Amino acid sequence: MMEKIGVVAIGRNEGDRLVRCLNSLVAQMPVGVPIIYVDSGSTDGSVGFAESIEVQVVNLDLSIPFTMARGRNAGFQRLIGQAPDLKYVQFIDGDCELIHGWVEAAIAALETDPTLAIVCGRRRERFPERSVYNRLADMEWNTPVGEAEACGGDALMRVEAIRAVGGYNETLIAGEEPEMCVRLRKLGWKIERIEADMTLHDAAMLEFGQWWKRSIRGGWAMAAWSDLHGAPPERYMVRENRKHWGWVLGLPLFAIGLAGITSGCSLLAFLGYPLLMWKVYRYRLGRGDSATDARSYAGFCVLGKVPESIGRVNYWLMKLRGKQATLIEYKQSVT
Repeated sequence: MMEKIGVVAIGRNEGDRLVRCLNSLVAQMPVGVPIIYVDSGSTDGSVGFAESIEVQVVNLDLSIPFTMARGRNAGFQRLIGQAPDLKYVQFIDGDCELIHGWVEAAIAALETDPTLAIVCGRRRERFPERSVYNRLADMEWNTPVGEAEACGGDALMRVEAIRAVGGYNETLIAGEEPEMCVRLRKLGWKIERIEADMTLHDAAMLEFGQWWKRSIRGGWAMAAWSDLHGAPPERYMVRENRKHWGWVLGLPLFAIGLAGITSGCSLLAFLGYPLLMWKVYRYRLGRGDSATDARSYAGFCVLGKVPESIGRVNYWLMKLRGKQATLIEYKQSVT
């Protein structure tokens, strides 16, 4: 079935990361498989490199705000315009390298179940040892195997399913993949995470400020999901958002607000934070993480509620003002 597949990679100033990405695609795809690279205004020679190895390039219109969703849609449209009989498309981010054997395993899974719209696998961090932030990302990628609610940026998808929902929501600056998955599941499609290595990802997240920005982006996405799909019966991320604000606002207001009339006893509510860390720690141990990694994950999970709150507030402020949000970029561009 490899003759029925196409590939879409997206990127912006990824430098050597993109070189690894495109080289892995060219090396693993049979001759004739269309590979599309969608560039969002790179200044690092990305376009020239892609063209030098005969990868087709789509340059996005610079007058329109960039979103990854827009890039993926543009690549998909180029693919099906050239080969309308394509059955599958592999989406991959420009900071990722495709792992040998992934596409064959993913196609085999899709072929066994016609209701499967998307198959994803294990995304691994290329350099988890370089920083605690890279390691956190690697742990985040380790999602449970089996039927899933959503996928990430790397996944093999059924063309029929993407067409059925009209592709990605181009207004989203983050979280466009889970949002599309919600719409797919509403139509009866399924998403599955299989036990197979899929891609190597290079987060290049070496500083606290980068992690902070990435967490803000995550909060923005969660607010968008509940706004778009929070109505019954889906109620997507509504419960998660309520729990978030309970930890960020509810608990402190309760503890401090009642301190006077409880002789300070209400301040014991702040013990909820270390208890939450303990719960996350035990969960990560159950996922196979070391005690050190589990402690790091638990601590940053609780701390991350602050930047995530900023992202949520930013989402609603931009919506109330009727403005289109712009990308929240945490990674340093290579120029």
